[in-house]
Amino acid sequence: MSDIETNGEKNSDVEIHRDKPVKKLVRIKRNGQGSAPAPGNTMPQQGGQQGYVPQHEAPQSEGAQQYPQGYAQHQNYVPQHEALSNPDEYVPQYEAQVPQFAVEGAGKKFHWKDALIKFIAIAASLFIIGALILNLPIINDKKNNRNVSIITFIKNWQPLAYKEGELEKTDKDYNVDTNIVHSDFTDGLDLPQKVEGQYTVLFLGFDEENLNSDVMWVCEFDIAAAKLNILQIPRDCCLPDYTSSLTGKFNSIYSQGAPDKTPIQRVVAAVEENFGIPVDCYITTGCGDIVSMVDLVGGIPMELDNEIVYEAGKVIPAGDIVLSGEQAEWFVRYRHAWLEGDIGRMQNQRRFMAAAMQKLLNIVKDEGKLKLYSYVKEVYDNEYIYTDLSLENISMLADFCSTLSMDSVYVTMVPGEEAKYNGYDVFSVHKQATLDILNEYFRPYQNEITSDQSSLIEYVTDYKHTVYDDTGDDLEDLLNSGEPKRG
Repeated sequence: MSDIETNGEKNSDVEIHRDKPVKKLVRIKRNGQGSAPAPGNTMPQQGGQQGYVPQHEAPQSEGAQQYPQGYAQHQNYVPQHEALSNPDEYVPQYEAQVPQFAVEGAGKKFHWKDALIKFIAIAASLFIIGALILNLPIINDKKNNRNVSIITFIKNWQPLAYKEGELEKTDKDYNVDTNIVHSDFTDGLDLPQKVEGQYTVLFLGFDEENLNSDVMWVCEFDIAAAKLNILQIPRDCCLPDYTSSLTGKFNSIYSQGAPDKTPIQRVVAAVEENFGIPVDCYITTGCGDIVSMVDLVGGIPMELDNEIVYEAGKVIPAGDIVLSGEQAEWFVRYRHAWLEGDIGRMQNQRRFMAAAMQKLLNIVKDEGKLKLYSYVKEVYDNEYIYTDLSLENISMLADFCSTLSMDSVYVTMVPGEEAKYNGYDVFSVHKQATLDILNEYFRPYQNEITSDQSSLIEYVTDYKHTVYDDTGDDLEDLLNSGEPKRG
């Protein structure tokens, strides 16, 4: 060690330091074996592996491999994309040193919008597939001899027709007025009509035994003109050719009519052949079902002039009252105190009809059409009625009724008078007066019916009176009318 002069003097105590030369790096061979380091040159170890190459420092010898930043060299490392000379020596790239979070895709954020888009796409696909299946004609409609879709089948399903059955399909000529019902004429409702423009429902209300019909209404929905016309047929109306009953009364046709027809078809045939009104469908109900339906809608408000004593312990008080279901049954069936007996009962039924129609309109006004539809569905589901109407069709008619005004519903009775048949009191029609009413109100899209086209028979030709020849009223007037005359 040389001496250094300080201020002209030699200083032998100062040690001279020189930088040590950079030690030469050992070349790492492909097989992971390298030359032993020079004596005294100890290389740092990483992860217990031999052949460490310092981070960020490039290999100095030719052929040395450059490893990814931040990762230690594996002893058997094989560079990516380089073919293996011996596949048995393969070691997965970085397997020993890759942190767990890197393997599981750390750094990717969850986006709820992406998940929502995927969910909507899947839901839309399922909806489209379902819609296609529902609209494929895969169900055999034996009635119409064709295949229909599931949706069409459900729309036309008639689950409440099992008791009475379906009406016969005939090619009968209904004498349609082609000046009105031409090829382009339509009433706007997709209903299975016999005559375009109108849809007619036969309504029958039965006694406790469900044998005789106490209520017989022919309800013609004049769809094109936005009107409803109702024809009341007296229960004592004499049609002996249609029943085996000695009384010959209309109310016995259902249970004692032609044996080759179903009970409901017997009544339909009598209506069409005598009154010339095409019947499209029917609704039947019993006394107990009227009770349930009235209670369902919360009762029917009415104003009564006097109390009605149906029988001992069954009294309807006078004044403003909301008829319960039970009271409504008493009201429509009561006849003993009326001077005109069954005719008085029919007049009282009109008052109830007007009050029920007002209730329907109030439901739509105060609670909306959806509430009305819910009532219709509950009536349907609980089988308070029997009908060959599908739920869709009965909902369409309910919707049509909700658009009517009280003065657009007209109610009238078959004209006639009292008579005798086989010793029984019956109601004999006044034929020409009846045909006049039919042509004016119940055949709007048909040519006029003539006497020879009707099977009606008069059992009194020398009329005693014509008081029942014109009994028509609209519901507005009926709502404010008083009770029938008492005897």
